[in-house]
Amino acid sequence: MAGKVKNYFAGGNTARGFHNLYDSNLQGLDRLFILKGGPGTGKSSLMKKIGKEWVEKGYDIELLHCSSDNNSIDGVIIPALKVGIVDGTAPHVIEPKAPGAVEEYINLGEAWNAKALSAQKKVIQKLTNQISEAFATAYATFKEALEIHDDWEKIYINSMNFQKADQLTKKLIETFFGKMRLSKQADVRHRFLGAATPKGAVDFVPNLTEDIQKRYFIKGRPGSGKSTMLKKLAAAAEERGVDVEIYHCGFDPNSLDMCIFRELGIAIFDSTAPHEYFPSRDGDEIIDMYEILIEQGTDEIFADFISKISTKYRNKMTEATSWLAKAKELHDELEAIYISAMDFTVVEKIQTKIASEINALAGVNA
Repeated sequence: MAGKVKNYFAGGNTARGFHNLYDSNLQGLDRLFILKGGPGTGKSSLMKKIGKEWVEKGYDIELLHCSSDNNSIDGVIIPALKVGIVDGTAPHVIEPKAPGAVEEYINLGEAWNAKALSAQKKVIQKLTNQISEAFATAYATFKEALEIHDDWEKIYINSMNFQKADQLTKKLIETFFGKMRLSKQADVRHRFLGAATPKGAVDFVPNLTEDIQKRYFIKGRPGSGKSTMLKKLAAAAEERGVDVEIYHCGFDPNSLDMCIFRELGIAIFDSTAPHEYFPSRDGDEIIDMYEILIEQGTDEIFADFISKISTKYRNKMTEATSWLAKAKELHDELEAIYISAMDFTVVEKIQTKIASEINALAGVNA
């Protein structure tokens, strides 16, 4: 029987620049292969092939998706073997903790024709600079969108009953954990619920919650306390030794969008746009923060202002996404140059070498 694939983002194009959560997801690995090499050197394809091989052998794997290219991955982890392979090129800088003993650098640059690339040096430099500029403009535009969003939030923050918010959070902590105190340290993983990509907002909520028995869908408005409640739930779990997957907002990494407590079969997440979902299974439950915590009639009183600010926000997000799409377009041009200078038979040999080393580790672990 084939293994299961868990999909998530560990890096994101956010209003605070590129944000990296790789370390949190690579902790505890005994072996980590860090791939180096330019665009188009086959890093993503290599990782996908090895991941597919182990899924077919019945092992569960985790795919760390690339927020800048919807068809690429930035990493693959085989938890049962404590093995991972990651793209270690910018912007995902992976700092080795025990070089050689745990981490091993793999240079896919061995497979390219340096002379052919040297002949294209000026074009490569120009495209690289243009890509950096496109990302910088995207991040600056996302920052402007966040400032607009902050103004939008103020409406609801000013109309919120904080005492009721505290009561709701305490009630959920009691419902989830009761008097539970586990005699172990909690395993805490930080990830992104979704990501701003060249094709717009993408998330993997259905995949991440498919085995969860009890799902809580938080509905509400900007500033209605969703993230604050999730932070308190995550802290309560950690304090009690309960493992928690903490999913940050792909737009503002300082905010949280979801917590999953797999040991308890519970997931609770912000289920508003752009990751809007509705109950579809037995046990699914809605928590409406607007209804419970916000003064009645707030939407109606501020209707004109909300309409204008939401349009302004959406326009900024669309503009920022267009800059990510531009960066992807330029990256594709750069990739084509590298692909034409690559000897992929060398990449296949590198893949075989990594695969045989993982096989050896699996033999030891068997």
